[in-house]
Amino acid sequence: MPRANTPSKKSMLLLSHLLLSVDATRQAPERRTNILDSQLTNISGEDFDELAALASSNHVIVRGMENFRSLVERAGNETRAVWAAEAVTAERARIQNALPHLHAVCAAFEQEGHDVMVIKSLDHWPDLGSDLDLYSTATPETVLELMKRRFSASLAPRSWGDRLARKWNFLIPELPEAVEIHVGRLGQAGEQTVLASSVARRARQIRVEGRTFRVPAISDRLMISALQRMYRHFYFRLCDIVDSAVLVESGAVDYDDLERAATAAGIWEGMATYLVIVSDYVNQYRGSGLDLPRSVRATARFGGDKVCFAREFLRVPILPQSAGLYRTQLTALLRRRELESTVRLGLLPWLATAAAVGQKITGSNKGIW
Repeated sequence: MPRANTPSKKSMLLLSHLLLSVDATRQAPERRTNILDSQLTNISGEDFDELAALASSNHVIVRGMENFRSLVERAGNETRAVWAAEAVTAERARIQNALPHLHAVCAAFEQEGHDVMVIKSLDHWPDLGSDLDLYSTATPETVLELMKRRFSASLAPRSWGDRLARKWNFLIPELPEAVEIHVGRLGQAGEQTVLASSVARRARQIRVEGRTFRVPAISDRLMISALQRMYRHFYFRLCDIVDSAVLVESGAVDYDDLERAATAAGIWEGMATYLVIVSDYVNQYRGSGLDLPRSVRATARFGGDKVCFAREFLRVPILPQSAGLYRTQLTALLRRRELESTVRLGLLPWLATAAAVGQKITGSNKGIW
């Protein structure tokens, strides 16, 4: 098939329907048919490649292509069912190679008496992130020495943002994905010491493909997602929408705990805004949003009406919406007299400006962001 171009809004709409509208318990079959079936059974090879590329960059290729295959098989379209099956098979092969490596790294830290947990990467299961994210309370020197000694890992070049966030990317032989390890701090500028100090203590265990991993508590998992989307990247992947919706609908979220923890971290408004954006996006495809507490909706600064699709993702406006959340977080740090964290967070606008200038001049912000 021809190589896909930059994914279009049409592909994002189709993929969103596949992920959020396909469940037969949520929509009448005839409505699903009108929205999806004719588009899927007539999709060209080029458009399918575009759809699959978008699903991959949004970390939903297994879930999206499985739903695609289910629908076209039911319509008797074997050719397109094979396309979807091939995409799923390739992605699962990547995941099956990455998962043992991820477990081996976690086991090595634990064997040597160091706290470590997987953050973000396993939130998307049965999909997996494009790199493998970990958090450890060990010292940077310990992490660097352990990764080199146990895995012959080499260091990827560090950007200014990596240094500020106190994270390192390791390249391990026979593992295409980088292993990104956050050390002792969380947040876009490494400003989150409150969350970092509790995340290891509150960790829980999950089993994936017969292997046990330590991952953040539900509240901490949501806060880490909100930090990434509302305070650093300013865009959502579809996996964020789907993953968070599943958590909310499962009844696993303790909103009192979430509010206490997010308030302590200075990000309660951003956390509430994140959840309302997820709910509003779900509402577009299901006809009803998530059942969120009144306190969440009352605290949110804005909703999904401010989010738009651009360059593969759902973009969150920086000015004035996200800038307001940034100021609130900075004020919370100042009130707690966390001077180092305040300085770190205060550097972000300068870093973002440098990244924007670098992107405009060279077409890349590598080495900066």
